[in-house]
Amino acid sequence: MAENLKECSVSCKSSWRQLAELCRLRRLRCPALGVSRRTLRRHFEVEQLLDYRRVKDEDFYLVKWEGYPESSNTWEPKKNLRCPGLLRQLHLDLSRAPGGPFRPGPRGLPPRAASYLRQKAEQRRELQRWERLLNSSSGGGGGGLRIVVENEVDLQGPPRDFVYGEDYKLGPGVEVTPVAAGCECSDCYREGCAGRCCPGASRIPFPYTAGGRLRLRAGLPIFECNSRCRCGRDCPNRVVQRRGEAAGGGAAGRGERRCLCIFRTADGRGWGVRTLHSIRSHRFVMEYVGEIITTEEAERRGQEYDRQGATYLFDLDYVEDVYTVDAARYGNISHFVNHSCEPNLQVFNVFIENLDPRLPRIALFSARHIRAGEELTFDYRMRVDPVDAESSQMDSNFGFGIWGHQGGSPRARGRMECKCGAGTCRKFLC
Repeated sequence: MAENLKECSVSCKSSWRQLAELCRLRRLRCPALGVSRRTLRRHFEVEQLLDYRRVKDEDFYLVKWEGYPESSNTWEPKKNLRCPGLLRQLHLDLSRAPGGPFRPGPRGLPPRAASYLRQKAEQRRELQRWERLLNSSSGGGGGGLRIVVENEVDLQGPPRDFVYGEDYKLGPGVEVTPVAAGCECSDCYREGCAGRCCPGASRIPFPYTAGGRLRLRAGLPIFECNSRCRCGRDCPNRVVQRRGEAAGGGAAGRGERRCLCIFRTADGRGWGVRTLHSIRSHRFVMEYVGEIITTEEAERRGQEYDRQGATYLFDLDYVEDVYTVDAARYGNISHFVNHSCEPNLQVFNVFIENLDPRLPRIALFSARHIRAGEELTFDYRMRVDPVDAESSQMDSNFGFGIWGHQGGSPRARGRMECKCGAGTCRKFLC
Protein backbone atom coordinates (compact mmCIF):
# COMPACT_ATOMS: atom_id res chain seq x y z
CA MET A 1 0.00 0.00 0.00
CA ALA A 2 2.77 2.43 0.92
CA GLU A 3 4.47 1.81 -2.38
CA ASN A 4 1.32 2.84 -4.22
CA LEU A 5 1.28 6.19 -2.39
CA LYS A 6 4.72 7.21 -3.71
CA GLU A 7 3.21 8.51 -6.94
CA CYS A 8 0.24 10.11 -5.19
CA SER A 9 -0.03 13.95 -4.99
CA VAL A 10 -2.49 16.24 -3.24
CA SER A 11 -3.08 19.83 -4.40
CA CYS A 12 -2.23 22.50 -1.84
CA LYS A 13 -4.81 25.11 -0.85
CA SER A 14 -2.12 27.83 -1.10
CA SER A 15 -0.26 28.92 -4.22
CA TRP A 16 3.53 28.68 -4.52
CA ARG A 17 3.71 32.45 -4.14
CA GLN A 18 1.61 32.39 -0.98
CA LEU A 19 3.77 29.62 0.47
CA ALA A 20 6.92 31.59 -0.35
CA GLU A 21 5.50 34.73 1.32
CA LEU A 22 4.54 32.65 4.36
CA CYS A 23 8.12 31.33 4.61
CA ARG A 24 9.48 34.85 4.42
CA LEU A 25 7.09 36.09 7.08
CA ARG A 26 8.13 33.21 9.37
CA ARG A 27 11.78 33.67 8.34
CA LEU A 28 11.95 30.03 7.19
CA ARG A 29 14.31 28.92 4.41
CA CYS A 30 12.93 26.66 1.68
CA PRO A 31 15.14 26.04 -1.40
CA ALA A 32 12.23 24.48 -3.30
CA LEU A 33 10.33 27.77 -3.00
CA GLY A 34 13.39 29.89 -3.75
CA VAL A 35 13.51 31.26 -0.19
CA SER A 36 17.15 31.26 0.90
CA ARG A 37 19.14 33.21 3.49
CA ARG A 38 20.04 35.72 0.77
CA THR A 39 16.46 36.20 -0.46
CA LEU A 40 15.22 36.48 3.11
CA ARG A 41 17.51 39.43 3.63
CA ARG A 42 16.43 40.94 0.34
CA HIS A 43 12.69 40.48 0.83
CA PHE A 44 12.51 41.66 4.43
CA GLU A 45 13.40 45.31 3.96
CA VAL A 46 11.58 48.09 5.79
CA GLU A 47 9.71 50.30 3.34
CA GLN A 48 8.12 52.68 5.84
CA LEU A 49 7.31 53.11 9.53
CA LEU A 50 3.63 53.90 9.91
CA ASP A 51 2.98 54.09 13.65
CA TYR A 52 4.78 54.25 16.98
CA ARG A 53 3.86 53.02 20.44
CA ARG A 54 5.52 52.56 23.82
CA VAL A 55 4.83 49.51 26.01
CA LYS A 56 6.56 49.26 29.40
CA ASP A 57 9.26 51.74 28.39
CA GLU A 58 10.03 49.84 25.17
CA ASP A 59 9.46 51.44 21.74
CA PHE A 60 7.60 49.51 19.01
CA TYR A 61 7.10 50.57 15.40
CA LEU A 62 4.50 49.48 12.85
CA VAL A 63 6.52 48.30 9.84
CA LYS A 64 5.37 48.32 6.23
CA TRP A 65 7.58 45.68 4.56
CA GLU A 66 8.85 46.43 1.09
CA GLY A 67 7.03 44.38 -1.53
CA TYR A 68 4.33 43.19 0.87
CA PRO A 69 0.71 44.35 1.28
CA GLU A 70 -0.54 46.34 4.26
CA SER A 71 -2.02 43.13 5.68
CA SER A 72 1.55 41.95 6.31
CA ASN A 73 2.47 44.96 8.48
CA THR A 74 3.92 44.01 11.85
CA TRP A 75 4.81 45.74 15.11
CA GLU A 76 8.56 45.42 15.74
CA PRO A 77 10.65 46.49 18.74
CA LYS A 78 13.24 49.13 17.99
CA LYS A 79 16.08 46.71 18.74
CA ASN A 80 15.01 44.57 15.74
CA LEU A 81 15.15 47.45 13.26
CA ARG A 82 18.19 48.39 11.20
CA CYS A 83 16.83 51.51 9.53
CA PRO A 84 18.16 54.58 11.39
CA GLY A 85 17.20 56.90 8.52
CA LEU A 86 13.54 55.87 8.60
CA LEU A 87 13.49 56.13 12.40
CA ARG A 88 14.82 59.69 12.22
CA GLN A 89 12.31 60.50 9.47
CA LEU A 90 9.35 59.26 11.55
CA HIS A 91 10.28 61.39 14.54
CA LEU A 92 10.96 64.38 12.28
CA ASP A 93 7.54 63.98 10.67
CA LEU A 94 5.92 63.76 14.10
CA SER A 95 7.64 66.99 15.15
CA ARG A 96 6.16 68.73 12.08
CA ALA A 97 2.70 67.15 12.18
CA PRO A 98 -0.16 69.64 12.58
CA GLY A 99 -1.43 69.74 16.16
CA GLY A 100 1.73 68.17 17.58
CA PRO A 101 3.83 67.30 19.41
CA PHE A 102 2.38 63.81 19.88
CA ARG A 103 3.30 61.23 22.51
CA PRO A 104 2.87 57.50 21.85
CA GLY A 105 0.69 55.36 24.08
CA PRO A 106 0.52 51.58 24.52
CA ARG A 107 -1.89 51.37 21.56
CA GLY A 108 0.02 53.74 19.30
CA LEU A 109 -0.24 57.34 18.22
CA PRO A 110 -3.47 59.38 18.13
CA PRO A 111 -5.43 58.65 14.91
CA ARG A 112 -4.67 62.04 13.30
CA ALA A 113 -0.92 61.60 13.91
CA ALA A 114 -0.92 58.06 12.48
CA SER A 115 -2.98 59.33 9.52
CA TYR A 116 -0.41 62.08 8.90
CA LEU A 117 2.43 59.52 8.90
CA ARG A 118 0.58 57.43 6.34
CA GLN A 119 -0.09 60.45 4.14
CA LYS A 120 3.59 61.42 4.30
CA ALA A 121 4.57 57.86 3.37
CA GLU A 122 2.26 57.89 0.35
CA GLN A 123 3.47 61.36 -0.62
CA ARG A 124 7.11 60.25 -0.54
CA ARG A 125 6.29 57.26 -2.74
CA GLU A 126 4.61 59.58 -5.24
CA LEU A 127 7.52 62.03 -5.16
CA GLN A 128 10.01 59.19 -5.63
CA ARG A 129 8.08 57.95 -8.67
CA TRP A 130 7.99 61.48 -10.04
CA GLU A 131 11.72 61.88 -9.39
CA ARG A 132 12.45 58.73 -11.40
CA LEU A 133 10.23 60.00 -14.22
CA LEU A 134 11.97 63.39 -14.26
CA ASN A 135 15.41 61.79 -14.42
CA SER A 136 14.41 59.43 -17.20
CA SER A 137 13.16 62.45 -19.18
CA SER A 138 16.15 64.71 -18.41
CA GLY A 139 18.88 62.16 -19.09
CA GLY A 140 19.64 61.85 -15.38
CA GLY A 141 20.64 58.25 -15.83
CA GLY A 142 23.68 59.33 -17.83
CA GLY A 143 26.21 62.10 -17.36
CA GLY A 144 23.77 65.01 -17.51
CA LEU A 145 21.38 66.62 -15.06
CA ARG A 146 20.22 64.63 -12.03
CA ILE A 147 17.07 65.86 -10.29
CA VAL A 148 16.16 65.30 -6.63
CA VAL A 149 12.65 66.02 -5.29
CA GLU A 150 11.95 66.97 -1.66
CA ASN A 151 8.93 68.15 0.29
CA GLU A 152 9.39 68.46 4.04
CA VAL A 153 6.88 71.32 4.33
CA ASP A 154 3.40 70.01 3.55
CA LEU A 155 1.53 67.10 1.93
CA GLN A 156 1.61 68.50 -1.62
CA GLY A 157 2.49 65.83 -4.18
CA PRO A 158 3.74 66.11 -7.78
CA PRO A 159 1.89 68.48 -10.14
CA ARG A 160 -0.77 66.49 -11.95
CA ASP A 161 -0.96 68.45 -15.20
CA PHE A 162 2.73 69.03 -15.98
CA VAL A 163 4.73 67.11 -18.61
CA TYR A 164 8.53 67.25 -18.34
CA GLY A 165 10.57 67.81 -21.52
CA GLU A 166 14.00 69.19 -22.42
CA ASP A 167 13.17 70.50 -25.91
CA TYR A 168 10.92 73.28 -27.13
CA LYS A 169 7.52 72.33 -28.49
CA LEU A 170 6.16 74.34 -31.43
CA GLY A 171 2.57 75.46 -31.03
CA PRO A 172 0.03 76.21 -33.78
CA GLY A 173 1.14 78.93 -36.19
CA VAL A 174 4.82 78.77 -35.19
CA GLU A 175 7.38 77.93 -37.87
CA VAL A 176 11.14 77.67 -37.51
CA THR A 177 13.53 78.10 -40.43
CA PRO A 178 16.64 75.92 -39.99
CA VAL A 179 20.02 77.59 -40.19
CA ALA A 180 21.44 77.52 -43.73
CA ALA A 181 25.18 77.86 -43.10
CA GLY A 182 27.87 77.32 -40.48
CA CYS A 183 31.48 78.20 -39.80
CA GLU A 184 34.54 76.53 -41.33
CA CYS A 185 36.81 77.21 -38.35
CA SER A 186 39.54 74.76 -37.42
CA ASP A 187 39.77 76.36 -33.94
CA CYS A 188 36.53 78.17 -33.06
CA TYR A 189 37.91 79.73 -29.89
CA ARG A 190 41.00 81.24 -31.55
CA GLU A 191 39.21 82.25 -34.73
CA GLY A 192 36.09 83.32 -32.85
CA CYS A 193 38.08 85.73 -30.71
CA ALA A 194 39.32 87.20 -33.99
CA GLY A 195 35.75 87.64 -35.20
CA ARG A 196 35.75 84.84 -37.78
CA CYS A 197 33.34 82.32 -36.13
CA CYS A 198 29.53 82.27 -35.90
CA PRO A 199 29.25 85.21 -33.45
CA GLY A 200 31.47 87.33 -35.69
CA ALA A 201 29.10 86.86 -38.61
CA SER A 202 26.52 88.76 -36.55
CA ARG A 203 29.14 91.25 -35.31
CA ILE A 204 28.81 89.92 -31.75
CA PRO A 205 31.86 89.10 -29.56
CA PHE A 206 32.76 85.44 -28.99
CA PRO A 207 30.60 84.53 -25.94
CA TYR A 208 32.79 82.14 -23.93
CA THR A 209 36.24 81.71 -22.51
CA ALA A 210 38.22 78.59 -23.39
CA GLY A 211 36.80 76.98 -20.21
CA GLY A 212 33.15 77.67 -21.08
CA ARG A 213 32.67 80.74 -18.87
CA LEU A 214 30.33 83.40 -20.27
CA ARG A 215 32.02 86.73 -20.90
CA LEU A 216 29.22 88.76 -22.52
CA ARG A 217 27.35 91.57 -20.84
CA ALA A 218 23.65 91.08 -20.15
CA GLY A 219 21.57 92.03 -23.19
CA LEU A 220 23.98 90.79 -25.84
CA PRO A 221 22.80 87.68 -27.70
CA ILE A 222 24.78 84.45 -27.83
CA PHE A 223 25.43 82.87 -31.25
CA GLU A 224 26.63 79.29 -30.87
CA CYS A 225 27.95 77.00 -33.57
CA ASN A 226 25.32 74.84 -35.26
CA SER A 227 24.87 71.53 -37.09
CA ARG A 228 26.28 72.99 -40.32
CA CYS A 229 29.53 74.08 -38.69
CA ARG A 230 32.75 72.19 -39.28
CA CYS A 231 33.56 71.93 -35.56
CA GLY A 232 32.52 69.00 -33.36
CA ARG A 233 30.54 68.57 -30.17
CA ASP A 234 33.50 69.58 -27.97
CA CYS A 235 33.72 73.01 -29.60
CA PRO A 236 34.01 75.74 -26.92
CA ASN A 237 31.16 77.58 -28.66
CA ARG A 238 28.63 74.79 -27.92
CA VAL A 239 27.86 75.35 -24.24
CA VAL A 240 24.06 75.72 -24.09
CA GLN A 241 23.39 72.94 -26.59
CA ARG A 242 25.43 70.48 -24.51
CA ARG A 243 23.14 71.24 -21.56
CA GLY A 244 24.10 69.10 -18.56
CA GLU A 245 27.51 68.15 -19.93
CA ALA A 246 28.86 71.67 -19.84
CA ALA A 247 27.34 73.29 -16.79
CA GLY A 248 28.40 73.99 -13.24
CA GLY A 249 32.06 74.85 -13.17
CA GLY A 250 32.19 74.10 -9.47
CA ALA A 251 31.61 70.64 -8.08
CA ALA A 252 29.98 69.78 -11.41
CA GLY A 253 32.20 70.98 -14.20
CA ARG A 254 32.27 70.08 -17.85
CA GLY A 255 31.45 66.45 -18.51
CA GLU A 256 30.30 65.81 -14.93
CA ARG A 257 26.78 65.34 -13.63
CA ARG A 258 24.88 68.30 -12.24
CA CYS A 259 22.44 67.80 -9.40
CA LEU A 260 19.51 70.14 -8.77
CA CYS A 261 16.72 69.76 -6.22
CA ILE A 262 13.05 70.63 -6.71
CA PHE A 263 11.85 71.43 -3.20
CA ARG A 264 8.77 72.78 -1.49
CA THR A 265 9.34 76.26 -0.07
CA ALA A 266 8.31 77.01 3.50
CA ASP A 267 7.19 80.61 2.87
CA GLY A 268 4.25 80.09 0.54
CA ARG A 269 6.09 80.30 -2.79
CA GLY A 270 5.19 76.76 -3.84
CA TRP A 271 7.98 74.73 -5.44
CA GLY A 272 11.51 76.05 -5.90
CA VAL A 273 14.87 74.83 -7.20
CA ARG A 274 18.19 74.74 -5.37
CA THR A 275 21.58 73.52 -6.45
CA LEU A 276 23.23 70.67 -4.57
CA HIS A 277 26.71 71.69 -5.74
CA SER A 278 28.47 75.03 -6.04
CA ILE A 279 28.28 76.89 -9.35
CA ARG A 280 30.91 79.40 -10.33
CA SER A 281 29.89 82.75 -11.79
CA HIS A 282 28.93 83.15 -15.44
CA ARG A 283 28.28 79.44 -16.02
CA PHE A 284 25.37 78.00 -17.96
CA VAL A 285 22.81 76.45 -15.61
CA MET A 286 19.63 75.64 -17.59
CA GLU A 287 17.36 76.66 -20.44
CA TYR A 288 13.84 77.98 -20.03
CA VAL A 289 11.85 75.44 -22.06
CA GLY A 290 8.17 75.25 -22.93
CA GLU A 291 5.69 75.46 -25.77
CA ILE A 292 6.32 78.30 -28.24
CA ILE A 293 3.05 80.02 -29.13
CA THR A 294 2.00 83.21 -30.91
CA THR A 295 1.24 86.36 -28.93
CA GLU A 296 -2.41 86.04 -29.96
CA GLU A 297 -2.57 82.57 -28.41
CA ALA A 298 -0.65 83.89 -25.39
CA GLU A 299 -3.30 86.58 -24.89
CA ARG A 300 -6.04 83.95 -24.96
CA ARG A 301 -4.20 81.64 -22.54
CA GLY A 302 -3.20 84.58 -20.36
CA GLN A 303 -6.84 85.45 -19.72
CA GLU A 304 -7.52 81.83 -18.80
CA TYR A 305 -4.47 81.70 -16.51
CA ASP A 306 -5.54 84.96 -14.86
CA ARG A 307 -8.82 83.34 -13.87
CA GLN A 308 -6.87 80.39 -12.46
CA GLY A 309 -4.38 82.69 -10.70
CA ALA A 310 -1.32 81.09 -12.33
CA THR A 311 0.68 81.55 -15.51
CA TYR A 312 4.13 80.72 -16.91
CA LEU A 313 4.25 82.95 -19.99
CA PHE A 314 7.64 84.25 -21.13
CA ASP A 315 7.50 86.83 -23.93
CA LEU A 316 10.21 86.44 -26.59
CA ASP A 317 10.50 90.11 -27.50
CA TYR A 318 14.23 90.43 -28.20
CA VAL A 319 13.38 92.34 -31.39
CA GLU A 320 9.59 92.35 -31.59
CA ASP A 321 6.81 90.81 -29.56
CA VAL A 322 5.64 87.96 -31.83
CA TYR A 323 6.12 84.73 -29.87
CA THR A 324 5.82 83.56 -26.26
CA VAL A 325 7.07 80.51 -24.37
CA ASP A 326 4.36 78.88 -22.27
CA ALA A 327 5.74 76.46 -19.66
CA ALA A 328 2.50 76.02 -17.70
CA ARG A 329 1.89 72.41 -18.71
CA TYR A 330 5.08 71.48 -20.57
CA GLY A 331 8.67 72.37 -19.73
CA ASN A 332 11.82 71.42 -17.84
CA ILE A 333 13.14 72.16 -14.36
CA SER A 334 13.10 75.92 -15.04
CA HIS A 335 9.30 75.69 -14.62
CA PHE A 336 9.93 75.54 -10.85
CA VAL A 337 12.52 78.36 -10.53
CA ASN A 338 11.23 81.23 -8.43
CA HIS A 339 11.55 84.99 -8.83
CA SER A 340 13.87 87.23 -6.82
CA CYS A 341 14.54 90.95 -6.97
CA GLU A 342 18.18 90.00 -6.21
CA PRO A 343 18.54 86.95 -8.47
CA ASN A 344 21.57 84.70 -8.86
CA LEU A 345 20.67 83.78 -12.46
CA GLN A 346 20.74 86.02 -15.53
CA VAL A 347 18.71 85.50 -18.72
CA PHE A 348 20.41 85.47 -22.14
CA ASN A 349 19.03 85.01 -25.65
CA VAL A 350 20.74 82.20 -27.57
CA PHE A 351 20.70 81.35 -31.29
CA ILE A 352 21.87 77.95 -32.54
CA GLU A 353 19.90 76.09 -35.24
CA ASN A 354 17.54 79.01 -35.82
CA LEU A 355 18.65 82.60 -36.44
CA ASP A 356 15.19 84.18 -36.45
CA PRO A 357 15.59 87.14 -34.03
CA ARG A 358 11.96 86.66 -32.98
CA LEU A 359 12.66 83.12 -31.73
CA PRO A 360 15.66 83.06 -29.41
CA ARG A 361 16.29 80.21 -27.01
CA ILE A 362 16.34 81.35 -23.39
CA ALA A 363 19.39 80.39 -21.31
CA LEU A 364 19.95 81.03 -17.60
CA PHE A 365 23.55 81.68 -16.51
CA SER A 366 24.87 82.17 -12.99
CA ALA A 367 25.19 85.89 -12.26
CA ARG A 368 27.64 85.23 -9.39
CA HIS A 369 29.13 82.35 -7.45
CA ILE A 370 26.28 80.20 -6.11
CA ARG A 371 26.87 78.10 -3.01
CA ALA A 372 25.76 74.48 -2.67
CA GLY A 373 22.27 74.38 -1.16
CA GLU A 374 21.34 77.87 -2.39
CA GLU A 375 18.01 78.44 -4.14
CA LEU A 376 18.22 79.38 -7.83
CA THR A 377 16.24 82.48 -8.84
CA PHE A 378 15.92 84.97 -11.66
CA ASP A 379 14.12 88.29 -12.08
CA TYR A 380 10.69 87.89 -13.67
CA ARG A 381 10.68 91.62 -14.47
CA MET A 382 14.17 91.88 -15.90
CA ARG A 383 15.01 94.96 -17.94
CA VAL A 384 18.21 95.57 -19.90
CA ASP A 385 19.13 99.08 -20.99
CA PRO A 386 19.90 99.02 -24.75
CA VAL A 387 22.52 101.76 -24.33
CA ASP A 388 24.45 99.71 -21.79
CA ALA A 389 23.93 96.51 -23.72
CA GLU A 390 25.05 98.06 -27.03
CA SER A 391 22.40 96.02 -28.82
CA SER A 392 18.70 95.87 -29.51
CA GLN A 393 16.59 96.17 -26.39
CA MET A 394 15.95 92.94 -24.56
CA ASP A 395 12.72 93.49 -22.71
CA SER A 396 11.78 90.12 -21.26
CA ASN A 397 8.55 90.03 -19.30
CA PHE A 398 7.58 87.17 -17.03
CA GLY A 399 4.40 86.16 -15.29
CA PHE A 400 4.48 82.89 -13.42
CA GLY A 401 2.32 80.99 -10.95
CA ILE A 402 5.10 79.53 -8.84
CA TRP A 403 3.85 81.41 -5.78
CA GLY A 404 1.62 78.65 -4.48
CA HIS A 405 -0.77 79.40 -7.37
CA GLN A 406 -1.12 83.00 -6.27
CA GLY A 407 0.66 84.53 -9.24
CA GLY A 408 -0.73 86.40 -12.22
CA SER A 409 -0.07 87.22 -15.84
CA PRO A 410 1.94 90.33 -16.80
CA ARG A 411 -1.20 91.28 -18.69
CA ALA A 412 -3.23 91.23 -15.48
CA ARG A 413 -4.60 94.51 -14.17
CA GLY A 414 -4.08 93.74 -10.49
CA ARG A 415 -0.79 93.99 -8.65
CA MET A 416 0.92 90.74 -7.61
CA GLU A 417 2.75 90.73 -4.31
CA CYS A 418 6.43 89.77 -4.40
CA LYS A 419 7.51 87.27 -1.74
CA CYS A 420 11.22 86.98 -2.56
CA GLY A 421 12.33 88.53 0.75
CA ALA A 422 15.34 90.28 -0.79
CA GLY A 423 16.68 93.43 0.88
CA THR A 424 15.90 95.46 -2.23
CA CYS A 425 12.56 93.73 -2.90
CA ARG A 426 10.23 95.81 -5.12
CA LYS A 427 7.25 94.45 -3.11
CA PHE A 428 5.19 93.87 -6.27
CA LEU A 429 5.83 91.95 -9.47
CA CYS A 430 3.34 93.85 -11.60
